[in-house]
Amino acid sequence: MQSEILRCLHISFLCLQQHHNDRPNMSCVVIMLHSESSLPEPKELGFFVGKKSTLSSKNESSSTNEITVTMLEAR
Repeated sequence: MQSEILRCLHISFLCLQQHHNDRPNMSCVVIMLHSESSLPEPKELGFFVGKKSTLSSKNESSSTNEITVTMLEAR
């Protein structure tokens, strides 16, 4: 069960790659889900733009987000 979950996560990372040409199409995803063959390592993930990250990296980073909160009050 745990290996199936890890396989699904790995495939999801392949689907999140930065460049669409690197992402598998749905027929490939179905084949990957039903097979037990080894999977390629994902390249640069889309949500890590500008950072060199892989599944095995342990880089810790943080960011500061500026937000504005508006309180609505009835009249």
